[in-house]
Amino acid sequence: MRKDITDEIKQIVGTAYVLEGFEDKYCYIYDASAIDAGKNGTPSLVVFPGSAEEVSCLLKLANQYNFPVIPRGAGTNVSGGTVSHSDAVILVLKRMDRILEIDERNMMAEVEVGVITARLQDEVEKRGLFYPPDPASRSFSTMGGNVAENAGGPRGAKYGVTRNYVLSLEVVLPTGEIIRTGAKTMKDVAGYDLTGLMIGSEGTLGVVTKVTVKLLPLPQAKKTMLVVFDDLGKASEAVAQVFIAGVIPATMELLDNIYIRAIEDYVHLGLPVDAEAVLLIEVDGDEIALGPQIESIKQICTRQGATSVRVASNAKEADELWVARRSAFAALARVKPTIIGEDCTVKRDKIPQMVRKIRAIAEKYNVIIAVLGHAGDGNLHATLLADERDKDEMARIEGAIDEILTSTLEVGGTLTGEHGIGRVKRKFLPLQLGPGGMKAMKAIKLALDPNNILNPGLGFGD
Repeated sequence: MRKDITDEIKQIVGTAYVLEGFEDKYCYIYDASAIDAGKNGTPSLVVFPGSAEEVSCLLKLANQYNFPVIPRGAGTNVSGGTVSHSDAVILVLKRMDRILEIDERNMMAEVEVGVITARLQDEVEKRGLFYPPDPASRSFSTMGGNVAENAGGPRGAKYGVTRNYVLSLEVVLPTGEIIRTGAKTMKDVAGYDLTGLMIGSEGTLGVVTKVTVKLLPLPQAKKTMLVVFDDLGKASEAVAQVFIAGVIPATMELLDNIYIRAIEDYVHLGLPVDAEAVLLIEVDGDEIALGPQIESIKQICTRQGATSVRVASNAKEADELWVARRSAFAALARVKPTIIGEDCTVKRDKIPQMVRKIRAIAEKYNVIIAVLGHAGDGNLHATLLADERDKDEMARIEGAIDEILTSTLEVGGTLTGEHGIGRVKRKFLPLQLGPGGMKAMKAIKLALDPNNILNPGLGFGD
């Protein structure tokens, strides 16, 4: 970066909020994906703006001098959407971390994008309210990152994903204009849905700086249960049967034996390590309605071949089960050092078929693939375990990933349910969208970002 441009950037945000040294910048070249970020070099600068106005000035400068800008929250995404390259300015938005308003009367909240998801959830729950989206990274992911990726989580089957709760956004467009999308109302159909356009756009169409979300009443009660199966296919079929029966759990998580063993080895909670699969299920709502829901699920799972059904007797036991689930991804690092998590999503009744395909692909390529899923909404996390130092194994891993994604499309699924496309899956996007879809995306990108400043290289039309 030229010194005169660097000096202008420092004038905008302050010298203390610009990183120039190699070691300081190196911390921002990667995200939670398995992409080898170092091969693209370190960014020109890492900049920490403190307001929408500062972001606006920075983007106008980027258009003037034609340098790329990569927006970044906590870097927890696993699709490579915030991996840097050598001439980029990384725009870290974590300074903007205020909860601006919790409007209890109208059940909505406005936050800046650097607010940690779990912090918002904790604050609204103190007031008897509820923000349902719960990505596994909620303890450190930011609300802005959740919007950029349209994050989901275990509660997606009953409560939906981030998109279902965003009412309004403050956005800085790629050319520097600051706009407000949507409205602080429960209904709004004025003009194009610019809010929906920005959600899930992965930092390619604008830099979100404020988010207004709707809230729900906090459920009165909840119950958690662990259902054990000796066959992964039976567990998968049970998922579909529960929903066919008209029962909608708040969460319904599927874990295979690889995950079960890794988690138990990590947290020592007494999980059934000989089980082929377990379902971790939670129901919530009115106290009197929980008993019948639990009983219905127990009957369905028993008919589908469950070997045991355990209902948590108290909050501590339920919390322990969820600690186990939230440690799942980290626990696999004890099996292999390189963890690659896919998130193909299919219709619920296609889960058994897709699980069989994943198993067959693992055998074909002689690789380890663990299966975890937000099974209630068909979101399967095929998790490939490898050692990136083993080039032959990594070549087989690449082949397995390609086949998992193409198989997902063959059964009518989607490439991603919550992780996003990023740099990891960009080559597959045309397979799902087709030439017409890609042309439409390119037209949108060109209209809003004519100089291709924001997060270039994701294949969203650039």
